[in-house]
Amino acid sequence: MKQRLASMSNLQQRVIAAIVGVPFIIFMIWYADWTFALLFCVISALTQREFYRLLGLDGFEPLTAYGTLVGCMVCILAYFIETDQIGTGNYFLICPASSMIFLIKLYKKRDMKPFTNIGFTFLGIIYVAMPFALLIILALRGGTFHPMIITGCLLLLWASDIGAYFAGTYFGKRKLFERVSPKKSWEGALGGAAAAGIIALGLALYADELRPWQWYCVGGIIVVTGTYGDLVESLFKRSIAIKDSGSSIPGHGGFLDRFDGLLLAAPFIITFLKLFA
Repeated sequence: MKQRLASMSNLQQRVIAAIVGVPFIIFMIWYADWTFALLFCVISALTQREFYRLLGLDGFEPLTAYGTLVGCMVCILAYFIETDQIGTGNYFLICPASSMIFLIKLYKKRDMKPFTNIGFTFLGIIYVAMPFALLIILALRGGTFHPMIITGCLLLLWASDIGAYFAGTYFGKRKLFERVSPKKSWEGALGGAAAAGIIALGLALYADELRPWQWYCVGGIIVVTGTYGDLVESLFKRSIAIKDSGSSIPGHGGFLDRFDGLLLAAPFIITFLKLFA
């Protein structure tokens, strides 16, 4: 199967991944709040492990297993607290769990750069797990499950990616940020913005979970921060001299490649909706 996929073009692989992956993701989001939370917890764990694995390729030694465990804990706490199954005070459990990172590294005798690796372990939690936990909180805002908000955010992100891919492939000439990502172009960025704008219009007309102007703003946030999220991940990959973060998703690379835009967009989206919803 892998050999057959490898023989296909990048576009063909992307289409197959979308046909298989998108219906599954949508089903898990809409079936129940716990399946949605489970999905995002699993994606968070896989993405975080991938992040730590890439650091290992560059000679660093973050606490992969424990850091990922803490990341899962953050997502799980977000779900149980926001569904009022446990009290908000349980968020403080994150503090001792995170502090244990220092104690574990204290007993790692062969670690030549313990504080560097401690920092990277925390970075995996903050950069990957926290945004997914924020999306869980966003979906459960007000004590009610809002699957359409998350679905809308994903549709906007996917539309932006697809629009940027095709516009950049066929019309891309002016480099967007050549030092970090030579293939990205202004034409691609504009194509992504146009595609996301069309989806935002549809959401404004048919999805009443947010007001029309809020959908437009969320769309704008995703276009801008999603683009920067992609550039940030490209900068990370260039620093360790690799092209893709993995090969888990055909045509897309790894989980970090697929969800990099969402990682940077999530904190801005939830902040905007908390302040202006």
